[in-house]
Amino acid sequence: MNTSALPAPRYKEVTRKKSEGATFTPKDLSDFVAKNIVIAAQNEVMSKKKLRILDPAVGEGELLLSLIGELHKSKKHELEVFGFDQDKESLSIAKSRIEKKFPNINLKLENIDFLDFVISETGQKTLWCASDNSTPTSYDLIIANPPYVRTQIMGADKARKLSQNFNLTGRVDLYYAFILGISKVLDPKGTTGIIVSNRFMTTKSGGSVRKAILNQFNLNHIYDLGDTKLFDVAVLPSVLIASGTETPKSLEPKFTSIYETTAESVQKLESPIEAINKEGIVSVNDGRVFEVQQGILDVNKNLSSVWRIHTKSNGTWLSTVRKNSIGSFRDIGKIRVGVKTCADKVFIRSDWNNETSGNIPEVLCPLITHHIARRYKSLSIENQLQILYPHKMLNGKRKAIDLEKVPNTKKYLAKYRQELESRKYVIEAGREWYEIWVPQDPSAWKKTKLIFRDISAEPTFWVDESGGVVNGDCYWLTCNNGVNLDMLWLAAAIGNSTFIEEYYDHMFKNKLYAGRRRFITQYVEKFPLIDPDSNIGQDIIRLVKEVYSSIDSQETVGIQEEIDGMVWRAFGLSGKKVYR
Repeated sequence: MNTSALPAPRYKEVTRKKSEGATFTPKDLSDFVAKNIVIAAQNEVMSKKKLRILDPAVGEGELLLSLIGELHKSKKHELEVFGFDQDKESLSIAKSRIEKKFPNINLKLENIDFLDFVISETGQKTLWCASDNSTPTSYDLIIANPPYVRTQIMGADKARKLSQNFNLTGRVDLYYAFILGISKVLDPKGTTGIIVSNRFMTTKSGGSVRKAILNQFNLNHIYDLGDTKLFDVAVLPSVLIASGTETPKSLEPKFTSIYETTAESVQKLESPIEAINKEGIVSVNDGRVFEVQQGILDVNKNLSSVWRIHTKSNGTWLSTVRKNSIGSFRDIGKIRVGVKTCADKVFIRSDWNNETSGNIPEVLCPLITHHIARRYKSLSIENQLQILYPHKMLNGKRKAIDLEKVPNTKKYLAKYRQELESRKYVIEAGREWYEIWVPQDPSAWKKTKLIFRDISAEPTFWVDESGGVVNGDCYWLTCNNGVNLDMLWLAAAIGNSTFIEEYYDHMFKNKLYAGRRRFITQYVEKFPLIDPDSNIGQDIIRLVKEVYSSIDSQETVGIQEEIDGMVWRAFGLSGKKVYR
């Protein structure tokens, strides 16, 4: 984990923004979570006269107001209400709001960090191991909307402390630690409702927390709220309803998914929140249309595997795909992200001749970016970007070039030496000051490559034979030794198909706003392949090469549509979109 992060004030600003509870957590969502906590709570807890409830990141109190209000409907509980937050101003607002609505409430709000509290309560034991016999302070019901803060922006000390106490590594989020902290202070018979980003369900970095949730809670219901835009910020939320480890374990936790769709609505409702408990295609008052699925959590024996919804229809669909697959994209070769210079203004230009007065650096290469992306074959543009690429392979190892052998390159880089040396992480890694931070394999650029955009509403895969260097806004792969090059052409057809959009949504469902998807290694490497030697496989490969060779011809539009239909048939499917 990189703990040389940005200074702590940024973390403070993020926390303050998060803690604006009335704005950040909409009331209808707060009420929804509170209601489902009470529904899921065990009789043994709900029969208590006195209940201890907690919000570990209370903000301005919206979630606590909802939970207190839901519990007051029965008029049979004496409540002890607890809340933590690091923002004094927000706590003051929360206290005022709660006491105004519930003047006789037993309210205890503390200006402390919940994670520090948990660490002190558990004796600094790692929160990633299963529950032990320790007896820290516990709460019957916990409602939470943890801050969405990457560890990189907390400051070095905070990030290092979390790394040590929560075993956080890689690209993780602060809310991972909050989830684990909640598991330690939730009564073994208690219930919690947690609002979190849905990213953890499908990302590689979320594997550890997915496993921990299944080990440390009894998971009742997952609500993937997708692109409902319930928040003012660009977060796709989900809600976890879970109980303590001494409650009856659900072997098949319920899973609800709601995402915007272009399908025709069959019923109209007030809002996305109202639609969550329905199923099928529904519209809401603002004109948006959503597809709502009701199913169960599909988890195999590997507890850290991707979380996705299983319904009868998508289970049958995926089973058909598997029967007609011979492998996946990872069998072709390793998928890599493009180069990352961490000094693009120095290394990447389109005006090298003017910039160097004709003394052009000797190691320039064409740079392939998403700006020239097009299905099957990239666009040809004037003044294409070029990258100064100061790396080579020597005896099978990547090396920085010798600047003494490339005088124009040496002269140009010398002008920017101070700027390049400011990338201290390059120097500390034992690298030369003029190296690219992520250069990838210099020997691979000359090979035929399959390249694809990272973020896109529709998949965009193309074959490249130019020998260019791929930029960090795209991913790429080349064939392993012994793999027929035709596999790249076949993969281009599958990658560009409407079938793969459907497959992606069945398997990963990790959409951003405006229907955009992330096409990154951990997803694309799982894309299925058909037999390239089958009759339909051979026909697809032939047609893809035809499209590539005459990409600007109007005739290729029809050929691409033909390829799309063939891909569906190759996987044993009709090609008609299934609205799940």
